[in-house]
Amino acid sequence: MDRQRLSSIAHTHHPIAAPVSGVTVNRLLRRADRGPAARILDLGCGQAAWSLQALAHSPDGHADGVDLNPYALERAAHAAEERGLADRITLHQRDARRYVADGDHDLVLCVGSTHAFGGFADALELAGRHVNRDGVLLVGEGFWETPPTEAALSALSTTPDEFTDLAGLADAAAKAGWAPVYAHVSEPAEWDDYEWSWTGSLTGWALDNPGHPDAAQVLDAARAHRDQWLRGYRGVLGFVTLVLRRG
Repeated sequence: MDRQRLSSIAHTHHPIAAPVSGVTVNRLLRRADRGPAARILDLGCGQAAWSLQALAHSPDGHADGVDLNPYALERAAHAAEERGLADRITLHQRDARRYVADGDHDLVLCVGSTHAFGGFADALELAGRHVNRDGVLLVGEGFWETPPTEAALSALSTTPDEFTDLAGLADAAAKAGWAPVYAHVSEPAEWDDYEWSWTGSLTGWALDNPGHPDAAQVLDAARAHRDQWLRGYRGVLGFVTLVLRRG
């Protein structure tokens, strides 16, 4: 099974696609409020959970969601229909790096998708091009909660300099000309809910479809990810969602 389909199944029960609770999503969007007619752009939108909820805060606004995953975009379109928001969101299957910037969005979201731009600093620069002068850039990024262990680095297939600590992220934002006006550091319970939902969705799908040719592969993927999390980066990798304005 291809990675895009696997990711879509994994996020069935956690469409937010980040270790952030629904209550926290609303708190962050209230902090980022740009008015009832805001233009919203969600880069790496996945199932568009963030942008659809942002539209609830901007009843006359419009959102554009950009992602490469056709399965996630299909779910996003279905969710928009169910919520009566299909006429207020446009979904684009394309590379977020190549989405043409007009510099006139009131709110730009890039949560858990900075890797699509090559990392946090590049995301600030490239996603920031879409934000108007008084707009908000809302970015979710990982950071080292504690110094990375060998087990964590192995589980994440990364190196110590892949992430910085929380202070380092704040410094990087300031260097790029952005000032944090609010932030939420994901709590352990949010991380646990995200990871159990991720692996549980895959496990449930495999158990519900035992005759599917991909069932064994999906079950193995769930087990491997769960092991990497529990024995590797749990309590080591943190996640913060930053509400940024131009400094």
